[in-house]
This record gives sequence, structure tokens and C-alpha cells, in this order.
Amino acid sequence: MKKQTPIIEIRDLTAKYGETTVLDNISVDIYPQEITVILGVSGCGKTTMLKNMLRLYEPAGGSVRFWDQDILSLDDAAYNEVLKRTGMLFQNGALLNSISVYENISIPLEMHTNLSTEIIDRMIRVKLALVGLSEAIYKYPAELSGGMKKRAALARALALDPHILFCDEPSAGLDPVTSAALDELILDLKKQLQMTIVIVTHELGSIHRIADRIIFLDEGKILFTGNLADAMQAGIPQIDRFFKVGMF
Repeated sequence: MKKQTPIIEIRDLTAKYGETTVLDNISVDIYPQEITVILGVSGCGKTTMLKNMLRLYEPAGGSVRFWDQDILSLDDAAYNEVLKRTGMLFQNGALLNSISVYENISIPLEMHTNLSTEIIDRMIRVKLALVGLSEAIYKYPAELSGGMKKRAALARALALDPHILFCDEPSAGLDPVTSAALDELILDLKKQLQMTIVIVTHELGSIHRIADRIIFLDEGKILFTGNLADAMQAGIPQIDRFFKVGMF
């Protein structure tokens, strides 16, 4: 069997806040068309890893390669071209409250393409249909439920047809039924769009439903990377405690 080529390669990544080291020389690969979940107890560096991977925070050291390009060494123009092939669902959705759902989704299309108004309109409607939110197209974020806000933000993250989708705590603040529905939507999008998805979450139900592969962080180090079944059988005390009592 041909060995799969990583879509993202992280080598010796170090992240610091002031003098405090949050990620300590971590190395890991992320593979295409899988859902990789980054997990661990609170303060272990999950969101920091995600933001350093995307250069939203500048790492203190190491390399992060997307499609064999080290994004830490790219100039702004080349870096932005890489970013256009990714989407980001932020923890709180990060929708602009003063404009409608339609206008929120139009922002990346208007900023990063030369498409006509008619094509942009069609793409917005397609993306909202994908996330099951067509009826909310002209509503404002304040008029949406928590789950609807996450779906609207997801539609915006999909606006440029990204190859890789990043999600930071997508189920945060949602009730169990809404969280499960969002997980099913993410699984459907992976299948329909053949996407690579990287998710930070501490929700045990979500981890069991969606993870093809996990990266378990502990005190700035990677304790385990691989599939969930192997993690549960690895005999690593920190992982056993996490899944036994749901610590986060």
C-alpha cells in the first residue's frame, strides 16, 4: 500500500507567551481527507497549536509546511495565497453583528476574488444550503440561535472552497443535541467536499463521533498521535484519565 503523504507537516514547533513555553518542540503530520482532533486538558496548548500552525501567532521556532511550503518563511503575499486554501471556524463564530448572514459570507468572496455579483450571490446561497441555513440568509447574528450562528460561521469558512478547514471548539456553548447535529454536518462536509479538517475540542461525545485521528497534548508535548481506538488501548495515564472523567 502506498504511504499517504501529509498535507501539513509540523516539525520542532515551539510557541511561547513571554518567557513561558506553551509548545515544546512538537512534531506531527496531518493527513488529507481526515478529521484530526487536537485534545488534552485545559492549558495544554490546543488552541495555541492551532493558531501557531496558521501563523495567527508567530511561533518561536520550528517549521509548518502546507503542501510542502513552509508558511513561516513565506512573504505576506505567498502566505495569503496559502490561507485562501484554508477556512477557519472560530470558537465564538466571530460573525460581524452589524451585518446580515448574507453579508458576512460575502466578505471573503469580495475580498479575495473577482467574481461577479451574480456568482457571489449564487455561491453564498450554495454555502448556506450546505450547512442547512438557507432560511436565515438575511437575518442578523443577534437573531440566530447558538447552533445557527455556528452554521453561519461555518458557511463563511467554506466560502472560498477551502481544502483544509480548521475549527476551534466548534461545539462550545451548544446543548448536546445541537452539538451532535453539528458533528454530523462536519462529517457530511468531509465526505461531500473531500476536506481535511483539523478540530480543537474537549467534548468527549464529539471526539468519539468525528475523530479519524487524534493528537493528544500534555504540558506542551505530544503524548500520542494516531487513531482513537489505539489511544484508548495505549495505557497512557493522562489519556485514560481524560476519557474516564472528561477532564478538560
